[in-house]
Amino acid sequence: MSSAPRRRAQFRPCIDLHNGTVKQIVGGTLSALPEELRTNWQSQQPASFYGALYRRHALTGGHVIKLGPGNDAAAAEALQAWPGALHVGGGITCDNALEWLDKGAEKVIVTSYLFPGCKFSLERLQELERLVGKERLVVDVSCRKKDSRWIVAMNRWQDLTDLEVTAESLRMLSEHCSEFLIHAADVEGLCQGIDEELVARLAEWSPIRCTYAGGARHMQDLELVDRLSGGKIDLTFGSALDIFGGTGVTLDELVAWNKASPQ
Repeated sequence: MSSAPRRRAQFRPCIDLHNGTVKQIVGGTLSALPEELRTNWQSQQPASFYGALYRRHALTGGHVIKLGPGNDAAAAEALQAWPGALHVGGGITCDNALEWLDKGAEKVIVTSYLFPGCKFSLERLQELERLVGKERLVVDVSCRKKDSRWIVAMNRWQDLTDLEVTAESLRMLSEHCSEFLIHAADVEGLCQGIDEELVARLAEWSPIRCTYAGGARHMQDLELVDRLSGGKIDLTFGSALDIFGGTGVTLDELVAWNKASPQ
């Protein structure tokens, strides 16, 4: 009797917001100094346009990321365009998590709140889990490479924390959330290829669903993530995608891939 086909990596959409506008930014330049920011592309469309677009193509599990202040209204508009289907992150705390779920987020994504003073707080993670429930919580373990290790980075990926991305740390975190979102901050927005070693390690280490973002250029990168991870890791495209001004890959190609892929 033939076995069922293995799951294939999926394309997961995103909406990155900066100063209330949908943008594609070189992640490593998101410092406190505006003159250091490198923007690849800025949309003329509101965030709700992209929420509606993803709804039309049944692209689920996308993330809406608020990169700094001034993005709440735009994020809410995106969520209202497809209630119950998008995840929201950026400044999520115990004080506002339920509010974002009420605004239509399927799940909330948390990073910096878990690292007061750049030190990981299990207590804060447990508190947030009790508040919203494990199934509605995504932990963002976006990271930078230091020597041969990946260290979780917070505060728009500028500050390194005391948490290393390892099999042990991901197993511990997975007890309190339903998914991981991981931006490879060193290659984010550069369109120079994915961090292949990180993708392979995430597939080996993560016991729960995981979405990788950073460096994807074309369809071959989605095929590469699928092969490296055995279909365990999903992929986000940003600056290379045609709807974000890119020329490397089209949304239609990615929609077709998802439709043809075993879930």
